[in-house]
Amino acid sequence: MSRLKEVAVVALAATLLLSACSAPASKSAAGGPQPSADAQVPMELAAYYEQKIAWTSCGGEHSYCGTVEVPADWSAPAGDKLKIALAYHQADLAKPLGSVIFNPGGPGVSGVSWIKDSIDQIGTAELRKNFNIVGFDPRGIGLSEPRIKCFNAKDTDELLYGDSGYEIATAADIAYTTAKMKKFADTCAKNTGPNLAFVDTISVAKDLDLIRAVFGSQKIDYLGFSYGTYIGAVYAQLFTDRVGHMVLDGAVDPTQNADQQNLSQLRGFDKALKNFLADCLDSQDCPFHGSTAQAQERIKKLLSDIEKKPLKSDSGREVTVWTALTGIVMPLYGKDWWPTLSQAFAEALHGDGTTLLSLADTYNDRNEDGTYATNTLEANIAVSCLDSRAPSDAASMAASNQRMLAASSIFGKYWQDGALSCANWPYPAVRELKDFSAKGSTPILVVGTTGDPATPYEQAVALANRVLTNARLITFNGEGHTAYSQQNSCVNKAVDAYFIENVVPTEDPNCG
Repeated sequence: MSRLKEVAVVALAATLLLSACSAPASKSAAGGPQPSADAQVPMELAAYYEQKIAWTSCGGEHSYCGTVEVPADWSAPAGDKLKIALAYHQADLAKPLGSVIFNPGGPGVSGVSWIKDSIDQIGTAELRKNFNIVGFDPRGIGLSEPRIKCFNAKDTDELLYGDSGYEIATAADIAYTTAKMKKFADTCAKNTGPNLAFVDTISVAKDLDLIRAVFGSQKIDYLGFSYGTYIGAVYAQLFTDRVGHMVLDGAVDPTQNADQQNLSQLRGFDKALKNFLADCLDSQDCPFHGSTAQAQERIKKLLSDIEKKPLKSDSGREVTVWTALTGIVMPLYGKDWWPTLSQAFAEALHGDGTTLLSLADTYNDRNEDGTYATNTLEANIAVSCLDSRAPSDAASMAASNQRMLAASSIFGKYWQDGALSCANWPYPAVRELKDFSAKGSTPILVVGTTGDPATPYEQAVALANRVLTNARLITFNGEGHTAYSQQNSCVNKAVDAYFIENVVPTEDPNCG
């Protein structure tokens, strides 16, 4: 079974650490943003929408944290309540243009941590000058309730880095993985409680509308990356008349089911690996020689060898094939990581898995002491299983496996039987939306990167040109996962002009 996340996380998020919001309230935070006075909501939700947040200073200068209450089950608002963690960074302007609500991806990445620890990496200086930047931890994630808690560190290690001891995708391996994932699901349910049933994306989108209101915005200004684009697409469909400015970068096609997403991502990483190899073979210090096809065969053999005999590492931990695979995938998220991947391959070809292990630990948010910095893994599986799950009967998985094997000669073998992740999830999937057209919305910007491995460019094209009724596509011809706020001035200029000056592109700027 593929141990990789079905919906990718922005790689940089692995470097962020969670910490509690504390410290006395600053004078500049007095009162903070006020709820919208005329939010049109049903009477039974009015008290939620009219909440005033008690803001406290947290993180860097001009950053503030608080919590907001939401119904655990939006269809029964009189029932259990959940506390959702929020943070915002004040705009430089005394009278900002508004508040841009931001989601960094996942499912499972903390928006609060990004505001507190990496505000300079959210958007551009111009965006931060003109707008408050708001982050939140979606329900179940980070500091928000119900905090999804599953395995302890030892069992998580075994899940992410262990090996069944059986040949991959055989009956024995499938039985082993099925049992392990059932134990994982049962433990999540036991440790998290019954509100685990309500961490789906539709519920998150409804929380997002409440956050819009408590920040005093009549219409939402939203910036979503990766999985955050799915939240945005769901929001746009549910609350079409409340869409102000919305930018979806590293877009997910919300009409694809779980199996189609898995296949699309597999093709994306296969393409990214080929692009890496083509670049590597042009340099003198590349550990591979010959053609790209020959290099691929060498990697294929390397992984096959690791299946039989794990690599050693400086820490003494064994590097299994699953560890190696994660270590290869992680640096494919961005071209800046490619030199490290070359080093990892050079070491691995000589029996040393140290760098591959380090890359896998970064991807998995694993600390040096063996603990885990976040609950991203648990949240990723929990949210994904509620949103959409692939059929797990033998015939369906066999057909899916054949598609995976055909899509990538290197990765396909390890992408098999992905449906087992959710086969025994304790709560049913939510009723999925059938329409994501958001007909009647203001123009939505969709940003796609041609070499994006995690959310392939084709998904951005589909979202902008086929799914959404009123959208504009911005293409970045390059490598990596997401484009805005990176080093491409063309993308940054287009997005900033949209948010700040309300300039909607008349055509794709086709940035390079």
